[in-house]
Amino acid sequence: MKTLTTLITAATLTLGANLAMARDLGPDEALRLRDAGTIQSFEKLNEAALAKHPGATIGDTELEEEYGRHIYQLELRDDKGVEWDLELDAKTGEVLKDHRDD
Repeated sequence: MKTLTTLITAATLTLGANLAMARDLGPDEALRLRDAGTIQSFEKLNEAALAKHPGATIGDTELEEEYGRHIYQLELRDDKGVEWDLELDAKTGEVLKDHRDD
């Protein structure tokens, strides 16, 4: 009986951990969310990120869904060559994370 309880507990924890992970959204879904007004336009989100680091250039971008929230991730390189990782709330444009990439 203990073995069965242990297996059920392990399966439940594994399932819960998988459900909590972030999900990458493809271009079609991202455009659908933008067109529906669920997230801001990528131009506005890029402007918000560049306002934190004037003169920087945008590298990679990615849209994820984390715990029901849409997160826009960007990599920036400033005019001194320093790389920055930013995360923005894709609905509000609020900067959630802004740290130097090591």
